[in-house]
Amino acid sequence: MNQQITYDPKTDTLYIFIKAGFEARFIEVMSGVMIELDDDGQLLGIEVLNASRLLRLLMAEPLSIKTVMSERVMA
Repeated sequence: MNQQITYDPKTDTLYIFIKAGFEARFIEVMSGVMIELDDDGQLLGIEVLNASRLLRLLMAEPLSIKTVMSERVMA
């Protein structure tokens, strides 16, 4: 797997590339965090908007993807 992480300080956007492929859809798993999926539901990448703000929040109060997804399903 050829993972790559890029950060654009001008837009404060973090992108984690997982694998190449055609993005069929994306899911916003929490405010400003999107996962990109192919037709088979395989993860292609993760995009984080306002990354510096989110990282500060996570350092103050750690969250897990499982917790975030559980809250979205229950909402």
